[in-house]
Amino acid sequence: MPFLHEVEVLEADIDNLGHASNLVYLRWVQDAALAHSTALGFSEQAYISRGEAWVVRRHEIEYLRAAVLRDRLRIETRVESMKVANSVRRTEIFRGSELLCRAATDWVYVDLARGRPTRIPGDVRRVFPLEPENALT
Repeated sequence: MPFLHEVEVLEADIDNLGHASNLVYLRWVQDAALAHSTALGFSEQAYISRGEAWVVRRHEIEYLRAAVLRDRLRIETRVESMKVANSVRRTEIFRGSELLCRAATDWVYVDLARGRPTRIPGDVRRVFPLEPENALT
C-alpha cells in the first residue's frame, strides 16, 4: 500500500507556460519521500542527528499531463527495493484518477562525516515496507 501525500498547485508552482514547472514535480517527489520517512519515525533531523542521510543518486521522471493552478494532487510513493546502501522508490502523481507523472528515484544512504555511502542500518531498513514495481497496478 503506497504512502499518500497531498498537495495543491500554488501560484509559485506555475511556469511561463501556465502549468506546474517540471522542477516542482521533482520537489513533490522529494517532499513525498520525506513525508513518508517522517511518518515512519525518521524525519530529516533524525537522520542528521545520526550523522547520516538519504541522498539522490538518480531521478527518472515521466511527465504525462500538466497540473494547473489550484489542482489538488495525490502523490503515491512506495519503496520498491532496498539493497546494502541504496533504495529505489517509485512515485506517482494523480489529479483524481488521472495519472500526471511517474518517477523512480535511486536513493543512497550516506555517512555524512565521510561523505560516502554506508550500509543502511537495520532499524531504518525495517520500517520501510517493500513494494516491488508489479505492486503498482
